[in-house]
Amino acid sequence: MPLLNADRLLNFDEAPTIEAYTETDTMLYGLSLGYGSDPLDERQLRYVFERDLVAVPTMAHTLAMDASWITDPASGIDLAKMLHAESGLTVHNPLPASGRVSSKLKIPEIIDKGEGRGALLYFARELSDAATGQHLATITSTFFLRGNGGFGGANRSASPPAAIPDRAADFSLPIATLPQSALLYRLTGDDNPLHADPELARKVGFDRPILHGSCTYGVACRALIHLVCGDDPHRLGRIDVRFTAPTYPGEALLTEVWNMGEGQFVFRCRVVERDIVVLNHGVAQLRDA
Repeated sequence: MPLLNADRLLNFDEAPTIEAYTETDTMLYGLSLGYGSDPLDERQLRYVFERDLVAVPTMAHTLAMDASWITDPASGIDLAKMLHAESGLTVHNPLPASGRVSSKLKIPEIIDKGEGRGALLYFARELSDAATGQHLATITSTFFLRGNGGFGGANRSASPPAAIPDRAADFSLPIATLPQSALLYRLTGDDNPLHADPELARKVGFDRPILHGSCTYGVACRALIHLVCGDDPHRLGRIDVRFTAPTYPGEALLTEVWNMGEGQFVFRCRVVERDIVVLNHGVAQLRDA
Protein backbone atom coordinates (compact mmCIF):
# COMPACT_ATOMS: atom_id res chain seq x y z
CA MET A 1 0.00 0.00 0.00
CA PRO A 2 1.54 3.37 -1.00
CA LEU A 3 1.77 6.27 1.40
CA LEU A 4 -1.24 8.55 1.56
CA ASN A 5 -1.02 11.05 -1.31
CA ALA A 6 -1.95 14.06 0.81
CA ASP A 7 -1.03 16.62 -1.86
CA ARG A 8 -3.37 15.00 -4.36
CA LEU A 9 -6.21 14.93 -1.83
CA LEU A 10 -5.73 18.44 -0.45
CA ASN A 11 -5.70 19.84 -3.99
CA PHE A 12 -8.73 17.86 -5.12
CA ASP A 13 -10.67 20.10 -7.52
CA GLU A 14 -12.95 18.05 -9.72
CA ALA A 15 -16.02 19.37 -11.51
CA PRO A 16 -19.23 19.41 -9.45
CA THR A 17 -21.18 16.17 -9.26
CA ILE A 18 -24.75 16.43 -10.53
CA GLU A 19 -27.55 14.09 -9.50
CA ALA A 20 -31.28 13.99 -10.13
CA TYR A 21 -33.48 12.35 -7.51
CA THR A 22 -37.18 11.59 -7.37
CA GLU A 23 -39.92 11.41 -4.77
CA THR A 24 -39.40 7.64 -4.77
CA ASP A 25 -35.80 8.17 -3.62
CA THR A 26 -37.02 10.45 -0.82
CA MET A 27 -39.61 7.92 0.30
CA LEU A 28 -37.03 5.10 0.22
CA TYR A 29 -34.72 7.15 2.45
CA GLY A 30 -37.58 7.72 4.89
CA LEU A 31 -38.46 4.02 4.93
CA SER A 32 -34.83 3.10 5.68
CA LEU A 33 -35.03 5.25 8.84
CA GLY A 34 -38.17 3.42 9.97
CA TYR A 35 -40.74 6.04 8.99
CA GLY A 36 -44.02 4.35 8.17
CA SER A 37 -43.67 1.74 10.91
CA ASP A 38 -47.01 3.12 12.06
CA PRO A 39 -48.85 3.63 8.74
CA LEU A 40 -51.65 5.55 10.50
CA ASP A 41 -49.30 8.19 11.97
CA GLU A 42 -49.58 11.29 9.78
CA ARG A 43 -46.28 12.60 11.21
CA GLN A 44 -44.53 9.56 9.74
CA LEU A 45 -46.50 9.39 6.50
CA ARG A 46 -45.26 12.79 5.30
CA TYR A 47 -41.79 11.25 4.76
CA VAL A 48 -42.96 8.12 2.91
CA PHE A 49 -46.14 9.14 1.05
CA GLU A 50 -46.22 11.42 -1.99
CA ARG A 51 -49.03 13.53 -0.56
CA ASP A 52 -47.31 16.58 0.97
CA LEU A 53 -43.98 14.70 0.88
CA VAL A 54 -41.01 16.27 2.70
CA ALA A 55 -37.37 15.16 2.80
CA VAL A 56 -35.50 14.31 5.99
CA PRO A 57 -32.64 16.87 6.15
CA THR A 58 -29.90 14.23 6.53
CA MET A 59 -30.87 12.78 3.14
CA ALA A 60 -28.52 15.46 1.78
CA HIS A 61 -25.63 13.14 2.74
CA THR A 62 -26.78 10.57 0.17
CA LEU A 63 -27.06 12.96 -2.79
CA ALA A 64 -24.45 13.70 -5.47
CA MET A 65 -21.67 12.01 -3.51
CA ASP A 66 -18.86 10.92 -5.83
CA ALA A 67 -16.64 8.53 -3.84
CA SER A 68 -14.20 7.81 -6.66
CA TRP A 69 -11.49 9.87 -4.96
CA ILE A 70 -11.68 7.52 -1.97
CA THR A 71 -11.34 4.31 -3.99
CA ASP A 72 -8.77 5.71 -6.46
CA PRO A 73 -5.51 3.79 -5.75
CA ALA A 74 -3.57 6.98 -6.51
CA SER A 75 -4.96 8.52 -3.30
CA GLY A 76 -3.20 5.87 -1.24
CA ILE A 77 -6.10 5.36 1.20
CA ASP A 78 -6.02 2.01 2.98
CA LEU A 79 -9.71 1.23 2.47
CA ALA A 80 -9.71 -1.88 4.67
CA LYS A 81 -8.72 0.26 7.67
CA MET A 82 -10.87 3.34 6.99
CA LEU A 83 -13.57 4.25 9.50
CA HIS A 84 -16.30 6.88 9.29
CA ALA A 85 -15.63 8.96 12.42
CA GLU A 86 -17.90 12.02 12.21
CA SER A 87 -20.74 13.49 10.15
CA GLY A 88 -22.15 16.98 10.04
CA LEU A 89 -24.83 18.92 8.23
CA THR A 90 -25.63 22.63 8.11
CA VAL A 91 -28.95 23.39 6.41
CA HIS A 92 -29.12 26.64 4.44
CA ASN A 93 -32.43 25.94 2.70
CA PRO A 94 -34.84 22.98 2.96
CA LEU A 95 -34.06 20.06 0.67
CA PRO A 96 -36.85 19.64 -1.94
CA ALA A 97 -38.64 16.28 -2.06
CA SER A 98 -37.35 15.82 -5.61
CA GLY A 99 -35.05 17.72 -7.90
CA ARG A 100 -31.57 17.97 -9.34
CA VAL A 101 -28.62 18.91 -7.15
CA SER A 102 -25.00 19.91 -7.63
CA SER A 103 -22.26 19.00 -5.16
CA LYS A 104 -18.75 20.45 -4.94
CA LEU A 105 -16.24 18.70 -2.69
CA LYS A 106 -13.14 20.02 -0.95
CA ILE A 107 -10.67 18.37 1.44
CA PRO A 108 -9.50 21.20 3.73
CA GLU A 109 -7.30 19.24 6.14
CA ILE A 110 -5.60 15.91 6.87
CA ILE A 111 -4.08 15.38 10.31
CA ASP A 112 -1.16 12.93 10.51
CA LYS A 113 -1.30 11.22 13.91
CA GLY A 114 1.97 9.38 13.24
CA GLU A 115 3.17 5.95 12.20
CA GLY A 116 0.82 3.30 13.53
CA ARG A 117 -1.62 5.90 14.87
CA GLY A 118 -3.51 6.72 11.68
CA ALA A 119 -4.69 9.97 10.13
CA LEU A 120 -7.83 12.10 10.18
CA LEU A 121 -9.18 13.26 6.83
CA TYR A 122 -11.78 16.06 6.81
CA PHE A 123 -13.92 16.84 3.80
CA ALA A 124 -16.80 19.17 3.05
CA ARG A 125 -19.37 19.32 0.27
CA GLU A 126 -21.52 22.26 -0.75
CA LEU A 127 -24.88 21.09 -2.06
CA SER A 128 -26.93 23.38 -4.29
CA ASP A 129 -30.05 23.21 -6.43
CA ALA A 130 -28.69 22.57 -9.92
CA ALA A 131 -31.51 24.51 -11.58
CA THR A 132 -31.62 27.65 -9.42
CA GLY A 133 -28.19 27.67 -7.77
CA GLN A 134 -29.82 27.97 -4.33
CA HIS A 135 -27.43 26.84 -1.60
CA LEU A 136 -29.08 23.90 0.18
CA ALA A 137 -26.54 22.47 2.61
CA THR A 138 -22.96 22.13 3.75
CA ILE A 139 -22.12 18.48 4.38
CA THR A 140 -19.04 17.49 6.41
CA SER A 141 -17.44 14.20 7.32
CA THR A 142 -14.32 12.93 9.02
CA PHE A 143 -12.64 9.64 8.12
CA PHE A 144 -10.21 7.92 10.48
CA LEU A 145 -7.58 6.37 8.22
CA ARG A 146 -6.13 3.79 10.59
CA GLY A 147 -3.61 2.52 8.04
CA ASN A 148 -2.33 5.85 6.76
CA GLY A 149 -0.48 7.47 9.67
CA GLY A 150 3.12 8.59 9.21
CA PHE A 151 2.79 9.98 5.70
CA GLY A 152 4.69 13.13 6.67
CA GLY A 153 1.80 15.52 7.21
CA ALA A 154 1.17 18.05 9.95
CA ASN A 155 -0.08 16.86 13.31
CA ARG A 156 -2.31 18.74 15.70
CA SER A 157 -4.92 17.90 18.28
CA ALA A 158 -8.37 17.35 16.82
CA SER A 159 -11.05 19.83 17.84
CA PRO A 160 -12.58 18.82 21.20
CA PRO A 161 -16.05 17.28 20.94
CA ALA A 162 -19.17 18.85 22.40
CA ALA A 163 -19.46 17.99 26.09
CA ILE A 164 -22.45 15.98 27.28
CA PRO A 165 -23.82 17.43 30.56
CA ASP A 166 -23.45 15.39 33.73
CA ARG A 167 -27.18 15.33 34.42
CA ALA A 168 -30.28 13.59 33.20
CA ALA A 169 -31.35 14.36 29.65
CA ASP A 170 -34.08 16.94 29.12
CA PHE A 171 -35.74 14.88 26.38
CA SER A 172 -35.38 11.32 25.10
CA LEU A 173 -37.00 9.12 22.48
CA PRO A 174 -36.51 5.42 21.66
CA ILE A 175 -36.87 4.46 17.99
CA ALA A 176 -36.65 0.84 16.85
CA THR A 177 -34.67 0.32 13.67
CA LEU A 178 -36.00 -2.28 11.25
CA PRO A 179 -34.37 -5.72 10.78
CA GLN A 180 -34.12 -4.78 7.07
CA SER A 181 -32.94 -1.19 7.66
CA ALA A 182 -29.44 -1.81 6.26
CA LEU A 183 -30.83 -3.54 3.18
CA LEU A 184 -33.09 -0.54 2.54
CA TYR A 185 -30.46 2.08 3.32
CA ARG A 186 -27.85 0.61 0.96
CA LEU A 187 -30.29 1.32 -1.90
CA THR A 188 -29.79 5.04 -1.21
CA GLY A 189 -26.23 4.80 -2.51
CA ASP A 190 -23.90 3.04 -0.04
CA ASP A 191 -23.95 -0.56 -1.20
CA ASN A 192 -20.97 -1.77 0.88
CA PRO A 193 -21.55 -5.54 1.28
CA LEU A 194 -20.60 -5.27 4.97
CA HIS A 195 -24.20 -4.13 5.48
CA ALA A 196 -25.75 -7.10 3.67
CA ASP A 197 -23.42 -10.12 3.55
CA PRO A 198 -23.42 -12.22 6.77
CA GLU A 199 -20.28 -14.12 5.74
CA LEU A 200 -18.29 -10.95 5.09
CA ALA A 201 -19.50 -9.42 8.36
CA ARG A 202 -18.24 -12.46 10.30
CA LYS A 203 -14.87 -12.31 8.54
CA VAL A 204 -14.29 -8.77 9.80
CA GLY A 205 -15.42 -9.50 13.35
CA PHE A 206 -19.16 -8.80 13.48
CA ASP A 207 -21.88 -11.29 14.40
CA ARG A 208 -23.94 -10.15 11.44
CA PRO A 209 -24.17 -7.23 8.98
CA ILE A 210 -24.09 -3.87 10.72
CA LEU A 211 -26.20 -0.80 10.09
CA HIS A 212 -24.63 2.08 8.17
CA GLY A 213 -23.39 4.76 10.55
CA SER A 214 -25.09 7.33 8.36
CA CYS A 215 -28.40 5.48 8.79
CA THR A 216 -27.99 5.64 12.57
CA TYR A 217 -27.28 9.36 12.10
CA GLY A 218 -30.53 9.68 10.13
CA VAL A 219 -32.48 7.99 12.93
CA ALA A 220 -30.98 10.52 15.38
CA CYS A 221 -32.17 13.30 13.04
CA ARG A 222 -35.63 11.72 13.07
CA ALA A 223 -35.66 11.83 16.89
CA LEU A 224 -34.48 15.46 16.97
CA ILE A 225 -37.16 16.54 14.50
CA HIS A 226 -39.77 15.16 16.89
CA LEU A 227 -38.19 16.22 20.19
CA VAL A 228 -36.95 19.76 19.50
CA CYS A 229 -38.38 20.83 16.13
CA GLY A 230 -42.07 20.26 16.82
CA ASP A 231 -42.14 17.67 13.99
CA ASP A 232 -41.14 20.37 11.49
CA PRO A 233 -37.96 19.24 9.66
CA HIS A 234 -37.47 22.72 8.20
CA ARG A 235 -36.61 24.06 11.66
CA LEU A 236 -33.44 21.96 11.92
CA GLY A 237 -30.38 24.02 10.99
CA ARG A 238 -27.48 21.84 12.04
CA ILE A 239 -26.79 18.28 13.15
CA ASP A 240 -23.22 17.10 13.85
CA VAL A 241 -22.23 13.82 15.49
CA ARG A 242 -19.35 11.47 16.29
CA PHE A 243 -19.63 7.70 15.65
CA THR A 244 -18.48 5.57 18.59
CA ALA A 245 -19.80 2.03 18.00
CA PRO A 246 -21.79 0.07 15.40
CA THR A 247 -25.52 -0.59 15.48
CA TYR A 248 -27.15 -3.81 14.31
CA PRO A 249 -30.35 -3.61 12.24
CA GLY A 250 -33.41 -4.21 14.40
CA GLU A 251 -31.94 -2.65 17.54
CA ALA A 252 -33.69 0.23 19.28
CA LEU A 253 -31.87 3.58 19.46
CA LEU A 254 -32.52 5.85 22.43
CA THR A 255 -31.73 9.47 21.57
CA GLU A 256 -31.02 11.58 24.66
CA VAL A 257 -31.08 15.38 24.27
CA TRP A 258 -29.95 18.26 26.50
CA ASN A 259 -31.20 21.82 25.94
CA MET A 260 -28.23 24.23 26.03
CA GLY A 261 -30.31 27.37 25.34
CA GLU A 262 -30.59 29.74 22.37
CA GLY A 263 -31.80 26.96 20.11
CA GLN A 264 -28.79 24.69 20.63
CA PHE A 265 -28.91 21.11 21.89
CA VAL A 266 -26.40 18.34 22.53
CA PHE A 267 -27.33 14.69 22.18
CA ARG A 268 -26.19 11.09 22.05
CA CYS A 269 -27.73 7.76 20.98
CA ARG A 270 -27.43 4.46 22.76
CA VAL A 271 -28.54 0.98 21.74
CA VAL A 272 -31.20 -0.02 24.26
CA GLU A 273 -30.58 -3.78 24.07
CA ARG A 274 -26.81 -3.56 24.69
CA ASP A 275 -26.66 -0.24 26.59
CA ILE A 276 -23.85 0.98 24.31
CA VAL A 277 -23.45 4.55 23.11
CA VAL A 278 -23.19 4.45 19.30
CA LEU A 279 -23.43 8.20 18.54
CA ASN A 280 -21.89 10.70 20.93
CA HIS A 281 -21.07 14.39 21.33
CA GLY A 282 -23.89 15.39 18.97
CA VAL A 283 -24.82 19.01 18.38
CA ALA A 284 -28.09 20.27 16.92
CA GLN A 285 -29.10 23.87 16.21
CA LEU A 286 -32.47 25.28 15.24
CA ARG A 287 -32.60 27.51 12.15
CA ASP A 288 -35.08 29.95 13.69
CA ALA A 289 -33.26 30.43 17.01
